[in-house]
Amino acid sequence: MQPPVLPLSNPSPMPTVSAATAATTLFRSQSDLSPNRLPISQQSEDDDNVIEAKPLLPRASSYTNLTKKRRRRASPAGGCGGGQSFREGVEHAASETYLVTRLGFNLLRYLGVGYRWITRFLALGCYAFLLFPGFVQVGYYYFFSSQVVRGIIYGNQPRNRLDIYFPKNTNGPKPVVAFVTGGAWIIGYKAWGSLLGQQLSERDIIVACIDYRNFPQGTMSDMVKDASEGISFVCNHIAEYGGDPNRIYLMGQSAGAHIAACALLEQAIKEAGEGECTSWSLSQIRAYFGLSGGYNLFNLIDHFDNRGLYRSIFLSIMEGEQSLRRFSPEVVVQDPSIRNAVSLLPPTILFHGTADCSIPSDASKDFADTLQRVGGKAESILYEGRTHTDIFLQDPMRGGDDKLFEDLVSHIHAGDSAALAKDANAPPRKRLVPEFMLKLARSVSPF
Repeated sequence: MQPPVLPLSNPSPMPTVSAATAATTLFRSQSDLSPNRLPISQQSEDDDNVIEAKPLLPRASSYTNLTKKRRRRASPAGGCGGGQSFREGVEHAASETYLVTRLGFNLLRYLGVGYRWITRFLALGCYAFLLFPGFVQVGYYYFFSSQVVRGIIYGNQPRNRLDIYFPKNTNGPKPVVAFVTGGAWIIGYKAWGSLLGQQLSERDIIVACIDYRNFPQGTMSDMVKDASEGISFVCNHIAEYGGDPNRIYLMGQSAGAHIAACALLEQAIKEAGEGECTSWSLSQIRAYFGLSGGYNLFNLIDHFDNRGLYRSIFLSIMEGEQSLRRFSPEVVVQDPSIRNAVSLLPPTILFHGTADCSIPSDASKDFADTLQRVGGKAESILYEGRTHTDIFLQDPMRGGDDKLFEDLVSHIHAGDSAALAKDANAPPRKRLVPEFMLKLARSVSPF
């Protein structure tokens, strides 16, 4: 019998660090994770280097500088990243590697290290090793491509940053996907969306990957607030980056799908109220794409507990048992008092693999059925035999035809005959990992 595992998303190989660094990370004071602390430098992604201070630059100034920075990177200046020095790229990669390592130790600190977790991390190590050729290629693109702008500040809290992936073709405004990454509410990180960003940008779609505070740095209400602020930035500023503000799509994966759905529903309730002031509008969102998400926490709490995300930790993330209803979109939409809010929700398309053991596919099917029953526009698309990571990692790394990817692009380009014709003639996507390694990775995957 396969040992129960935690429903992690977007796995990434565990970075190699020295024993001293690992020990320092593991025993770092909890005060370093205070949500009231801010990064010393806009360039740093490491929340440990923080001071009690206001941001060094006004947000408006940050937007302007980053726009100029993107233009400089886009110019053919030679070297890596279209003007970014190789040394800068390596330094940034090192700082983000440290952050990812710290997230991993946070996970261990809360779940404990025992026989079951040693077994799982060995499986994760094998899984990451087998997909390593793909991770290297995607990582190089993320750190050194002139089509990626990293670390754009969208709010005043730690981790309030997003990355934007640009198409090579800059003619005319582009459709936009605002993507909230997964990570079991504990190890989510914006770079997890780099493979999706790279591949969608090849189809002339801009992708904005939104980062947010994880537990224990923040709880569920903080994550929803961060996601909403990130969505607001995209809605209000994406035109400055070549995006079409009238063609914005919201997408989330795994825990990110749950967070994004909560943010949408919270926004709908605000807009349905009287005199509520909001910084963005649901009318700006063309559709919501939920990938492998869970939307009814009452149905999932025991499932997660059996797989390693223990009830006590999960309830701490969700702010106690009394908050499970508040953060269960499937339950909230059935409240007759918010029917006006439900009618404001954008069309919802939920994607899920039927062999997903981390979050059962019934989670998406049931939510879509519930939305339809209360008057919302929703559908679920299930992929037979696909697991939690198949449709987000292994299948994209396989290259060639990818059913989820094509379904996603067809929804985004619906009504644009020129884009659909271009999609039909698009060259096959290249393979990143040999087939035998993908099959072995699937067999040892802890997800």
